[in-house]
Amino acid sequence: MTPLLSVRNLSKMYGSRIGCTDVNFDLYPGEVLGIVGESGSGKSTLLNCMAGHLEPTTGQVMFDTRTDGLQDTLAMSEAQRRMLSRTDWAFVHQHARDGLRMSVSAGGNVGERLMAVGARNYADIRSNAITWLDRVEINADRIDDRPSAFSGGMQQRLQIARNLVTNPRLVFMDEPTGGLDVSVQARLLDLLRNLVRDLGLSAIIVTHDLAVVRLLADRLMVMKGGHVVENGLTDQVLDDPQHAYTQLLVSSVLQV
Repeated sequence: MTPLLSVRNLSKMYGSRIGCTDVNFDLYPGEVLGIVGESGSGKSTLLNCMAGHLEPTTGQVMFDTRTDGLQDTLAMSEAQRRMLSRTDWAFVHQHARDGLRMSVSAGGNVGERLMAVGARNYADIRSNAITWLDRVEINADRIDDRPSAFSGGMQQRLQIARNLVTNPRLVFMDEPTGGLDVSVQARLLDLLRNLVRDLGLSAIIVTHDLAVVRLLADRLMVMKGGHVVENGLTDQVLDDPQHAYTQLLVSSVLQV
């Protein structure tokens, strides 16, 4: 099977400081990869390099495009990368405000992404927006409300609807439950798990919360100091960690 995403020798340096270094992995269709590590471990740097938000120092990010097979996204034109980010890719930010237009209605936020890929029929766009608000558990009567009128959890669910309305094949998630109350986190995680399963999404999730990856991720990469120190099946890594740092991460959770 052809990987959906193939990352080779990906590194990001800030002068002499390592952001991430020599990262290699393949992600297959329908697979969810979790990336964990403490603050400063390089996990968000890696995610942003893969998603095109940061320019890596070296490496390749190969994506299985619909028309031309595996292509290095770093070698694409700006217009090609922009279209990829509107169609087959999506990015869910930790802070929903970073992924929403706060001055635009909830329906407008969802509809904008459809319009960016060519949708022009207002009735169809609004109908799609209502459908997706329902899928993320936002009442249709809130369609004309602005995100600023929503709670943090609702804003995050709206950001997810905005991202998924164009049926992307790969979703990057940066601490999607960070900063939310525990009860809100649980509801959002349940929603994400159902959407990933029902839509057959591939996803890469960066988090410091091992409970998040336990619930959502098929495979797990552990990062420290910009290096991948351990990777494998999620349950395998968490239940029988081999690297001393992974053992420390897991034991710190168990002691809480």
